[in-house]
Amino acid sequence: MNKENLLQIYASGFRKNWELPALTEFGSDQTMTYADMARRIAALHLLYEEAGIKRGDKIAVMGKNSFAWVVVYMATLTYGAVIVPVLHDFNVQDAQHIINHSESVMLFINESIFDSMEFEKIPAVKAVLSLDRRAVLAEHPVTNHAVEKFLARLPQKMRRRYPHGFTTADVDYPEIDESTLAEINYTSGTTGFSKGVMLTLGNLGGNVRFGVASRLHYRGSRALSFLPLAHAYGCAFDMLTPLAVGTHITILGKLPTPKLLLKAFAEVRPNLIICVPLILEKIYRNKLRPIIEKPSVRRALKLPGLKTLVYRKIRNSLVEALGGEFEEVIVGGAPLNHEVEAFLHKIKFPFTVGYGMTECGPLISYTPWRNFIVSSSGRTLPSMESKIAGSRNQETEPGEICVRGENVMKGYYKNPEATEAVIDAEGWLHTGDMGTISDRGIIFIRGRYKTMILGASGQNIYPEEIEAKLNNMPYVSESLIVERGKHLVALVYPDYEAMDRDKVHNEQLPALMEQVRTDLNRIVAPYERIDRIQLIANEFEKTPKRSIKRYLYNA
Repeated sequence: MNKENLLQIYASGFRKNWELPALTEFGSDQTMTYADMARRIAALHLLYEEAGIKRGDKIAVMGKNSFAWVVVYMATLTYGAVIVPVLHDFNVQDAQHIINHSESVMLFINESIFDSMEFEKIPAVKAVLSLDRRAVLAEHPVTNHAVEKFLARLPQKMRRRYPHGFTTADVDYPEIDESTLAEINYTSGTTGFSKGVMLTLGNLGGNVRFGVASRLHYRGSRALSFLPLAHAYGCAFDMLTPLAVGTHITILGKLPTPKLLLKAFAEVRPNLIICVPLILEKIYRNKLRPIIEKPSVRRALKLPGLKTLVYRKIRNSLVEALGGEFEEVIVGGAPLNHEVEAFLHKIKFPFTVGYGMTECGPLISYTPWRNFIVSSSGRTLPSMESKIAGSRNQETEPGEICVRGENVMKGYYKNPEATEAVIDAEGWLHTGDMGTISDRGIIFIRGRYKTMILGASGQNIYPEEIEAKLNNMPYVSESLIVERGKHLVALVYPDYEAMDRDKVHNEQLPALMEQVRTDLNRIVAPYERIDRIQLIANEFEKTPKRSIKRYLYNA
């Protein structure tokens, strides 16, 4: 695999794809070419120089996906500073803590978010700049408005620095060793404790080089970016990899509702779709399952000749709904519901499930859809190793999944104790996920180590596996399996949309849920049987990647 330095990949890529479209904001006629983007990156480099930003200084960015967000990230990376992405839906207190903990000296932010902040509570920040327009929102008194003054003169400074215009010859990024810190990404996981993951140029480069070598994106291909770019998954494969090869990225800067997503897919017709399970699960529940549950369709599915035709029609309609021109859909960020996965495989829908975590920037395993094994999470990357800790037979006996290699983080920022707790002396990262690994390095995940429940007779109970079955039951929108004393209890948020469709009233729910419990207990192991179902009034609180914050419900 090509080991070209990450910054040189971008330097040569921008030059090669100079006239091609790089970024478009969905719903507008604004498009930025690779030349435009490289020019704006150069302008930010000038601003950093004037503001006294040094290599290794931290620059925070907090806002919705946008042109400006991408430019700030790429400019910081190619300058040699450290980017600190802050998810835009973090609350203000958490955001201010992250900015302070990371020791960020400059902040780029959407003005609507900054309106709720208190500038005096982020004292290390020299200047706050808007992601919405060219403006300084706040500046530390000691700078004497230097950043604001320079920003006003930036166009003249660019003309003076590049008197013949900014050309491909001017794209020149520094040679920086790949062990150098490039990003601090603060996790927002299901365990409730946010840590600053230190990702090096080599960690990011490992993901990008694999994406390029696998032709996930290619010159002139189209991508629709709707996952948060502040999250490692969207960042690596909706931005960093496509920008390395000359892909045209359309940025969806709004909440990706099903209606808006389908409209965007139809217009953009992406060549690759990167998504989280929730999107396919909603399509299955709301669009596909009602079709296959129709009496006429159920009768047709019992006849071998018609069955093939029905599945082909469903597959073709789903492919067309997602734009019709993609090679595959890559699902990651959380486990995919088993029933949904099995049905998509049955109709030969081109999807695959990958596995990763922020600590690997994020990719650990992936297999192209044609070779994908259902219920797996793909094959361990060539640049990574994987093993099962605490297992006598890693192919059959679940244990903790451990990985090491090019993508594994440097550690947690200013937190050596947490680093030592997950990376052992031999360099193995203990993922906290339980599973098995085949002799070909294919990973099968059972559940989280921290959520595993020890049964009364010593059996390992994986709540995620029970929840996957329960979530497919009538009138169940989402669920959590928790331990209450010595009993297993299912917390259930009802599917009110299905209830309205079927004219089911709230007072009917207790009896319906008791039937659900009975049906569930017939298909799980005896030690996995649920003692009762407890209804909850509101949706479960979730992380930005739509995983339930389990720690809030374990008490």
